[in-house]
Amino acid sequence: MTVPIRVLVVDDEELVRTGMRLILESQDDFVVVDEAGDGRAAADLAGRHGPDVVLMDVRMPVLDGVAATAEVLRRSPATKVIILTTFDLDEYVFDSLRAGASGFLLKDAPRGDLIRAVREVAAGRSLLSPAATHRLVTEFVRTAGRGRRPAVPPGLGGLSARERQVLELVARGLSNAEIAGTLVVSENTVKTHVGALLAKLGLRDRVQAVVFAYQHGVVPAEESEDRSAG
Repeated sequence: MTVPIRVLVVDDEELVRTGMRLILESQDDFVVVDEAGDGRAAADLAGRHGPDVVLMDVRMPVLDGVAATAEVLRRSPATKVIILTTFDLDEYVFDSLRAGASGFLLKDAPRGDLIRAVREVAAGRSLLSPAATHRLVTEFVRTAGRGRRPAVPPGLGGLSARERQVLELVARGLSNAEIAGTLVVSENTVKTHVGALLAKLGLRDRVQAVVFAYQHGVVPAEESEDRSAG
């Protein structure tokens, strides 16, 4: 018997929470362990239940989704957070990704997208498409500013040349299959490299690898912005 994916639903609107619960509980592989109406309650419940996935509204009272994401992951490090937003990759979503969220989903997304998103994130896969990656880079440029020389973080020097190459391609939004085609290696080999670089850098998933790469200059933000415009 398959172990169900345990989900915590967080939104300040009860009607939204009820709707998401009904959608998720229509599937045999989901269990909604609880609901929260603000970020502080979300952190408390995450610490109590240790859910696999939290669906987190980004704008809430008491503690917003950005701060709540950081607190949830502090209390339950294995939990994955999906940010729910009305606006596609705004500054709150960007800050939530930096705080450790594994992806984002628009609130008006079809029910099938919600179901797939929870399954994808629970399985450790990314919710960032190449287009979303480019928007993430644009937001990084806007908030961090140009011309700032990032510090070289511990662990980056421990990557092999191939692992660093894979990191650069992940940061540009390529899938494992696309990376395999670019490097002329098998997809399993790419998966091994991705797992190794995440472990060496202490990163949770591919989304965090993208944020890391642009924060620390592994791929210049200006270069990716030019590529996305072309």
